[in-house]
Amino acid sequence: MKFEIINLVQRPEILEKAAHWFHEKWSVPLEAYRESMEASLLKTSPVPQWYLALKDSEIIGGMGVIENDFHNRKDLSPNVCAVYTEEEYRGQGVAGELLDYVCRDMKQRGIDTLYLLTDHTSFYERYGWEFFCMVQGDGEPEMSRMYIHRG
Repeated sequence: MKFEIINLVQRPEILEKAAHWFHEKWSVPLEAYRESMEASLLKTSPVPQWYLALKDSEIIGGMGVIENDFHNRKDLSPNVCAVYTEEEYRGQGVAGELLDYVCRDMKQRGIDTLYLLTDHTSFYERYGWEFFCMVQGDGEPEMSRMYIHRG
């Protein structure tokens, strides 16, 4: 399957489409995505950044890099967040290619270490991520897994 990975700064005209897409997947307020994406376009700091996998003009996957992905360990930053691949494209390497692209892009921006909050086990290890510790998600009764990727 052929698809393209981009940083939103390469295609700012799709900001609104991207913000709606992430909002539909994660139920985080639409305005929060808009604000973060607009901040990434200002290019004043390496974080936040937003990335998309596009098949033709359809968004089939995406993720962002933000300071904190709603957890109590503010010292573990920045965080890859909102990792999602459309169901019909799962198992075809979309998330893996996105993760690799994001890690390379952030390294070029001077950020070698990234963190990622998830409940998944064994997925992220395939792409060079290591389990780091358990953290408390905001408003979550259970602890969640924090992974680290060292560039």
